[in-house]
Amino acid sequence: SARKRGHFKVCEAVLFGLRNVGNTCFLNAIVQCLSHTRSLRDYCLMRTYLQDKHSNQEPVLMNEFSKVLAGLWECDGGETTVNPSKFYHVFKDSVPYFSGYSQQDAQEFLRFLLDRLHTEINRRPSKRPSFRAFKSLIVSCRISEEAFAMWQRHLDRDDSKIVDLFSGQLRSSLHCSVCSHYSNTFDVFCDLSLPIPKKSDYGRTVTLRECLDLFSQEEKLVQENSPMCERCNRRTESTKRLSIQRFPRILVIHLNRFAMSRYSISKSTVPVSFPLNGLDLGPFGPVDCGPVLYDLYAVCNHSGTVNMGHYTAACREEEGWCYYNDSCVGEITEEKLQSNQSYVLFYELKSCNIVRK
Repeated sequence: SARKRGHFKVCEAVLFGLRNVGNTCFLNAIVQCLSHTRSLRDYCLMRTYLQDKHSNQEPVLMNEFSKVLAGLWECDGGETTVNPSKFYHVFKDSVPYFSGYSQQDAQEFLRFLLDRLHTEINRRPSKRPSFRAFKSLIVSCRISEEAFAMWQRHLDRDDSKIVDLFSGQLRSSLHCSVCSHYSNTFDVFCDLSLPIPKKSDYGRTVTLRECLDLFSQEEKLVQENSPMCERCNRRTESTKRLSIQRFPRILVIHLNRFAMSRYSISKSTVPVSFPLNGLDLGPFGPVDCGPVLYDLYAVCNHSGTVNMGHYTAACREEEGWCYYNDSCVGEITEEKLQSNQSYVLFYELKSCNIVRK
């Protein structure tokens, strides 16, 4: 069965996998997760980006990405496995870092892919606004006004469907221990990379809330590593805290399982439990912002070791969850979603008391 959506049909009964075309499980898992990002999927299938983009150049990567999504969701009566080789070839031409056929990191692929898609469909001209002229507008503003001004500056040069969906804003607050001066900087993010606490007991499960607490906890900076205090005009001992100033519609959480030392990379296999519904990020946002609730719709998993790993995906369908292992597709229970393999979590904003501008 299928239902009509604009000028295309979206399959409901048949679930499609992606062919592995040479160590491309990282690509297949991420693409399955993105294909279940409904607003992005519909935007691609209806080819709205052709009217949105400012550049006259052909959006080659976006076209190929949309073709893959069309293969996954449009009913044509053919095979139930989609070949992403043309899309991957175009992506590698755009991002030479991914040349070759070695295994790649799924989160890195996601970041590069979203960045390149955004570049192709950016609604803004390439001319950059003057920061010097802009900065005079944000002197002595309240935090919320300064954050909004910085966000508008970002949109003046980077505005696309990717930004609409995935971009949020982090606030970094620096407190000088000498003069007690607070200074704030604001950065745009497309995913939150969370540290995983080291478990004290064997087999202990860590919660996503503990990862968020560790991410946002106050960090002490010694004088040598501290930025210049705006008031003291010198480096002083200070504290730094991160919080979310602006919440994205699609929240991508990267569980930082891989740690790099001087000579090697190790992987954390600590199980992390996460809510399927009602993840509240309000406590990590502006003061008194109220509940900010998200529902989970996709998970990218990594099994195995650093050198011999494999990526799969689990995505929410109309009647439950499905497991995507390259070309193989099957059902999965909600209980089995929770494991020590979860790597990238995809949440959709459910409700938020903050007015988005």
